[in-house]
Amino acid sequence: MEQTQVKTLVTRPAFQAVGLRWEGTFAQAGAGEIRGLQWALQSRLNEIRYVADPAVLLGLSYHVTPARDSFTHYAAVEVERAEDVPSGMTRLSVPSHTYVQTEHRKGQQIERSYTGLFAWIEREGYRTVPGTLTHFELYPMRQDPYDPDPAFTILIPVERVY
Repeated sequence: MEQTQVKTLVTRPAFQAVGLRWEGTFAQAGAGEIRGLQWALQSRLNEIRYVADPAVLLGLSYHVTPARDSFTHYAAVEVERAEDVPSGMTRLSVPSHTYVQTEHRKGQQIERSYTGLFAWIEREGYRTVPGTLTHFELYPMRQDPYDPDPAFTILIPVERVY
């Protein structure tokens, strides 16, 4: 049986990131296409200059269609300066947000982790922040992206409902 997840509110300052871009459907993501993107970023990490924390891989997700059946995802790293972006990579600016955060641990179901977060957001009087950044995940860089049972941190931008 899964343990109850601890949810906390954290405010993260704006930051710059550099990484690889992928666009597709949730079905494609579920079939593992994003795992290949993470592997590609790990393989090219030495090409990125000014990496703030080489131990952390970011997964930044943005909705691209009104129907929300497809989205854009970036496997990236935070950088101190977004200069000299390697060929085929993208520079990103992520604004400051307050996030609800939880740890997804090995042995937990990913869908349940997200369902629990969205239920907490509603129950506690918050809503997701309108815009394109839907959520992001923090992965240990050394983790195998093809691990069928990954551990990672989930962050969803929220604001108080008034």
